[in-house]
Amino acid sequence: MRASVSTEPAAAPPLCLAPDPAPRAGRVALPPGATDCHCHVFEDAARYPLVPSRSYTPAHAPLAAYLRMCEAVGITRTVQVNASVYGTDNRITLDAIAALGQHRARGVAGLSPDVTAREIEALHEGGMRGVRLSTHVAGYGGTELIEAMARKLEPFGWHLQIHVAHGRELAELEARLLAVPAPLVFDHLGCVTGAEGVDSIGFQALLRVLARRDDCWVKLSSWYRRSADAEGWFDIRPLAQALVQARPDRVLFGTNWPHPNLFAPQRLPREAALIDSFCDWVPDAARREAILVRNPERLYGFAPTPDKETTR
Repeated sequence: MRASVSTEPAAAPPLCLAPDPAPRAGRVALPPGATDCHCHVFEDAARYPLVPSRSYTPAHAPLAAYLRMCEAVGITRTVQVNASVYGTDNRITLDAIAALGQHRARGVAGLSPDVTAREIEALHEGGMRGVRLSTHVAGYGGTELIEAMARKLEPFGWHLQIHVAHGRELAELEARLLAVPAPLVFDHLGCVTGAEGVDSIGFQALLRVLARRDDCWVKLSSWYRRSADAEGWFDIRPLAQALVQARPDRVLFGTNWPHPNLFAPQRLPREAALIDSFCDWVPDAARREAILVRNPERLYGFAPTPDKETTR
C-alpha cells in the first residue's frame, strides 16, 4: 500500500510582533557613548530576501524605527547582528552600518562554512567584527562549526558569537570553548533561564570560561525570554549580578530590538523597562559605564569616548 503524500503547502514561519511605535526614556540617563551590543533591523523583504528555512518571519522593523528607540533611551552606538532569517546574506547589516558610519555602528555576520578569506576581508572593511553560530534558530551554522570557523576568523581578530538553545550546552562545550583560538561572545547571559539559576551546570561553565579566558565576553540581553516573571524579571537579577561581579570588564548590554521570535499573545518588553532593570541590577555608575561604553569600545573597536573629567 502506497503511503500518501501531502500536497498541502508548508506552513509559513510565524509572524513576529511589531516593535513598540512609541518608545520612551528610562529612569536613569545613559552615559555618552552608550552602546547597544545586540539588535537587528528588518527591512523590505523584496530588497532583503528571507531564507526559506527560517524559524520566524519578522515584522517590519526598519533602521529609522530603531534609531527612534535609541534616541528615546539614550543609546548612541550600535552593534547590528545579522539576523538568522537572512542566513549568510549580510547586506542589510552592511547597509545599516554604512548608513550610520563605523564611528557609530559595527556588525556581526552570518557566514557559510566555505567562506573565503577575501570575503571575510570585505565584510571587515564594511564594519563586521564577528560571526554568530546558533543551535537555537535556523539560518546560521551551529556549534559544530566552532573550530573550523575560528581558524578562518583568527587572521582578522574576529570573535565567535555563541547562541545556544539551552544553557546546559555550555557545559557540554566547555573544553572546546576553552581551547578554541578565537575570542568568544556569549549571547543572552549564556541562554540560562532564571529557573535554572546561578548554580546550574551551564551557568557555572560560563563563569569558568569567563574566569580562564581574557578574550571572552557575555551579553546581558534578551533575558525576558528566560524569566518566569513577565514584568520585573526578578529571577534574572542573580544571574546578571553574578556575571558583573565575576567579570565587569567582559560584560556587554543589548536591547535585542525589535525582540524577534515573539508572537501573539506574548507581549514585547519595553526598552525603557529593560534599561531600568539593568540599572537596578548594576547600581554602580562606573560599572554601568564600563558595560555600556568601555567594554564595547574594546571588543568592537569603537573610538574611545572622551572621559567626562577631560571634557570639563
